[in-house]
Amino acid sequence: MPATEIPIPNPPPLPSHLPDSILDLAIIFERKELPAGDRKGLRAFQRAGCYITAAMIFLRDNVLLSSPLKTSDIKPRLLGHWGTCPGLVLIASHLNLLLRNNPSLKMIEVIGPGHGAPAALATLWLEGSLAKFYPGEYDVSSSGLYNLITRFSVPGGFPSHINAETPGAIHEGGELGYALAVSFGAVMDNPDLVVACVVGDGEAETGPTATAWHAIKYLDPGESGAVIPILHVNGFKISERTIFGCMDNKELVALFTGYGYQVRIVEEMEHIDNDLQGSLDWALGEIKRIQKAARDGNPIIKPRWPMIVLRTPKGWTGPKEVDGKLIEGSFHSHQVPLPKAGTDDGQLKILEDWLSSYQVKDRLIVDGKPTETVTRILPQDEERRLGQLETTYVPYKELKAVDWKPFGVDKGSEQSCMQVTGKFLDAVFQSNPTALRLFSPDELESNKLSAILDHTSRNFQWDEYSRAKGGRVIETLSEHDCQGFMQGYTLTGRTAIFPSYESFLGIVHTMMVQYSKFVKIARDVPWRGPLASINYIETSTWARQEHNGFSHQNPSFIGAVLNLKPEAARVYLPPDANCFLSTVHHCMHSRNYVNLMIGSKQPTPVYLTPEEAADHCRDGASIWDFASTPGSPDVVLVGIGVEVTFETIAASALLQSICPSLKVRVVNVTDLMVLVSESRHPHALSKEKFLELFTEDKPVLFNYHGYPTELQGILFARENVARMSVAGYIEEGSTTTPFDMMLRNGVSRFDLAEKALKAAAAEGKNEDIKQGLDGYLGEIKKKVKEVREFINSEGKDPDDIYDMPKFN
Repeated sequence: MPATEIPIPNPPPLPSHLPDSILDLAIIFERKELPAGDRKGLRAFQRAGCYITAAMIFLRDNVLLSSPLKTSDIKPRLLGHWGTCPGLVLIASHLNLLLRNNPSLKMIEVIGPGHGAPAALATLWLEGSLAKFYPGEYDVSSSGLYNLITRFSVPGGFPSHINAETPGAIHEGGELGYALAVSFGAVMDNPDLVVACVVGDGEAETGPTATAWHAIKYLDPGESGAVIPILHVNGFKISERTIFGCMDNKELVALFTGYGYQVRIVEEMEHIDNDLQGSLDWALGEIKRIQKAARDGNPIIKPRWPMIVLRTPKGWTGPKEVDGKLIEGSFHSHQVPLPKAGTDDGQLKILEDWLSSYQVKDRLIVDGKPTETVTRILPQDEERRLGQLETTYVPYKELKAVDWKPFGVDKGSEQSCMQVTGKFLDAVFQSNPTALRLFSPDELESNKLSAILDHTSRNFQWDEYSRAKGGRVIETLSEHDCQGFMQGYTLTGRTAIFPSYESFLGIVHTMMVQYSKFVKIARDVPWRGPLASINYIETSTWARQEHNGFSHQNPSFIGAVLNLKPEAARVYLPPDANCFLSTVHHCMHSRNYVNLMIGSKQPTPVYLTPEEAADHCRDGASIWDFASTPGSPDVVLVGIGVEVTFETIAASALLQSICPSLKVRVVNVTDLMVLVSESRHPHALSKEKFLELFTEDKPVLFNYHGYPTELQGILFARENVARMSVAGYIEEGSTTTPFDMMLRNGVSRFDLAEKALKAAAAEGKNEDIKQGLDGYLGEIKKKVKEVREFINSEGKDPDDIYDMPKFN
């Protein structure tokens, strides 16, 4: 890529309101000349990488231009994103040289512009990483190169975005915004790891990226590695300018200096290789300086971590102009700069001239192998190349198990699921000081999990009271950061927990889905090892709000998890503290799942001993004899969720009190997935077990924590579902009392008892119920009226409303 072939854009004018010293820190640095052989090697690697990248987008044959291009050599569907790729190839070449020159360095690359997969795959082929993981298919050979180019973005080949099939990748590249947070999560408790994170200037406009710049404030250099953010500014998105592309250098330096970074701006195309490699050397030196001070016991107060702003023209080295439109340096190069190459002779000729300009055949690639000039910049130890570090593909570290049963509480007591779980997690953190973290919005105390802090602390490095003390807990008000940190931490082998208010987990819905897509593909990639599951604890639920109102009532994240593939989705609604302990213990030792655990922070009854809870959670659902009447039931009441299960038990007690002839069975479901048809989920109850719990033909009334349609969808494939009804959250709420929320949403004991009586009467098999129905319903309506009047007059629930019901 001779620099003389590249037009150098005029930089935007500099404003005068900022002191020159800020800009000087970023731009005026001593330029060091690379050895001539290294400069030549970098350029050779870059030219070869850009050629392969472009060929992957366009060619289905004649992959090294052994003959003049014909329309039959062009793929029928042109898919890919060229514009970002030359810059990505440039960065990859320099990272490999940095690794070669620093034999002890452990580095991986996270590529934010995820649709830059052609560049990533091209450089991975050149460095031999594709050959390692796909022997015989993508070898460093003529056939391997042919397969790479012709199979790209076609069925059976690599997709157009970075995913789990890409060696070295630890995030799904289909949606922008997550790369930086994932990178910081990866280096936490990985003291020797450096992640070079490329952030595109379009991606930098996203909310998740905007908050992730602050992750340096949570990075303890004494215990963790480091991230080198590389903001790649090429000026354009799909068809519009970028915000960061329109910022001049002083504005960029002022912004990121304010965020806490030292900034280097690399933009002079004439000296791009000297300046980029020199800046990477500088960044690595700054990282070592900051880490050494911390590890020697003299941590730097508010260390200023290095970052690089790299300006290159979009679509660099590609066509300059096509059909009168500027391509290089404009948004027209974003995707396919020659969309008619397969049908238009003029564009076909431009493509041939473009590919030929790299002079690859017989100069850089001979007999299907890169020449020594191309490979001289690579680390000699192949396992240290960007695509081959074991951290990215065989990382899983099993947690040291802690027995949860000693933390169990007495049956018959009232306990907060979260307070009890906090004490257990405190012990787990002590046993796993570098393999487990908790990422949470500012909600740990309000969710009553603060016992976690008994032997650890919050990790916030910009605060004088917590810096340089480690800490297993990171609290930041960005759910996006919490999710990104958790993903990076998990994808590099550790285990993480994300507790949150129920109503706001939906903020990370798409991030969770993208992660699950990565894991889904990873499960089928033979060279990738298992991963710890990601674990959500959902509390502060709609059913027991304190001072919050309608805005804090939203259980929709359940549906988000249910929509995942059955192999990935797990939703648990433990009914009491002992069941919650059992569930948390199980989830932290599970693999490859998205686990959602929903519980209450308020004290609620404990129905089961630890041993009974273990059995109940193992089965996923069971009949609760203590709340049921003996014998074959007239109606089955099912509770799924802490508060609605209590109402289910209370409904059974109410029915037994006012209508003793009604036979009631109470069932609790703690693993939501057991209700799915047995052909659709590995946790599903067999048909025989399902009927054993719910009978073959009796009315079944579900009292469900989430939206009724979710559970209706789960039950759809079961036989005889017409006899089943579902009550759940129906978007009725306000700043009101907990029991009034039950009434408003039709899940109170009174609603359930009324439905049970009507269902049994409709069956007509119990004459007493049929004849006395109006009287029974009248008695229930009277109780509802009394409770409503009390709530309205006193502003609280009746004092005895949450007393555990008495059964004969």
